[in-house]
Amino acid sequence: MKCKNCELRQLQYYCANCLRNHLRDFRSKTHHFSSGRNEHVARASRAFKSIESGRLLRAEIARVDNNLDQLADGLAKVRRDCESKRDRLRTLRETLAQRRRTLNAARLLPPQSQTLTKESQELAVLSQTISRARSGLVQELVEVFHVVEVGGRPAVGGRPGARGEWTVGGLVLPVPGDVRRYPPDHINAVITHTIHFLGLLTFYLGIKLPFEVSWSCRRFGVGMPWIGAGRGSESWAKWTAKHPLHLTSNPSSTPSSPSSPSSSPSRTPPASLADSETPEQGPAHGQNQSFTTGLAMLLYNVCYLAHSQGVEIPLSQAGDALSNLWAVCCSGELGRRSHSTTPLLLPPTPPSFTLDFAQVLQATAASPARAARIRPGRSAQDAGISRLRSERILEEEDGWDVVELGGEEGFG
Repeated sequence: MKCKNCELRQLQYYCANCLRNHLRDFRSKTHHFSSGRNEHVARASRAFKSIESGRLLRAEIARVDNNLDQLADGLAKVRRDCESKRDRLRTLRETLAQRRRTLNAARLLPPQSQTLTKESQELAVLSQTISRARSGLVQELVEVFHVVEVGGRPAVGGRPGARGEWTVGGLVLPVPGDVRRYPPDHINAVITHTIHFLGLLTFYLGIKLPFEVSWSCRRFGVGMPWIGAGRGSESWAKWTAKHPLHLTSNPSSTPSSPSSPSSSPSRTPPASLADSETPEQGPAHGQNQSFTTGLAMLLYNVCYLAHSQGVEIPLSQAGDALSNLWAVCCSGELGRRSHSTTPLLLPPTPPSFTLDFAQVLQATAASPARAARIRPGRSAQDAGISRLRSERILEEEDGWDVVELGGEEGFG
């Protein structure tokens, strides 16, 4: 290749002579300029020495200005903190003044025990007033529905008396074992009266019942009555399906029960105790439910209502609904306890209510033709559970043979 300076062609990448000459020129120039540089540096150093004191003074002034700025920022921050603390202190003082005024006002009030005692007395007077008002409404309700006991005889000459039959609105409400002795229209009418009476009674007393009554036309008192369990956590709460509280005039139906089948009568009954279907009126899920189960639910409601008013109904007397309702209306604890006013009752059913719905259903499904009623002087357990009478009494009533059988369990 060729040197760019002398254009001599050679194999080396540089020319040694040209490089040597160039280095010599570079050294000479460097030496020439270094002397001038040293002279300027010395001159500048001498000039700086004359203004060095001024430069140090200006640097100190700049440092002090910077410190002043920092102090000003810190002072502004402290002032802001002081303002916020003053506001908080002002708020605390106002709160403290308000508390002192409240404390002074509280010191002027009468003692708390006297205030509570006065309020308790007023609440007790109000509860007594409500109880008396409820008792008056219940008495008027009994008169309106004409709930009375008809028939029967007193004890004469050492011979035990006999209890009569309870009626509502002039219609006899039989015990479950005697339902077949009455036509379905009679049973439907008297059960409807009983439902209305029980609904108004619970409304006046403020009692929530375990089983709720609904109507096929979705309006109160319109259509056919159905009954099913409301909300609860006890064993009765699982009976959520709607059961009928009315009978049909279908003689081909055979009585049945979801718990246990009842004994078959000697004659074909005029109404069905089990399958009461109303496809157009009743709920779809309750079309094929048992009338016996619905009646047991109604009886269980009556027993719970009696328990809430201080009347304990044994299992052997649970089937006599109107007699139990009469005992409720005559209770000394009537209207004192409620689910809507103080003293409040526990939701149905409390642990103190020991009657089980399965027992009521089983006793209702047993349904003897005519069990003997409880006589005065005998305990409910001896009269309802033990063997009663073994003779059979035949009598003609409305074209039916009514047979009294002893030795079977059921309602009397």
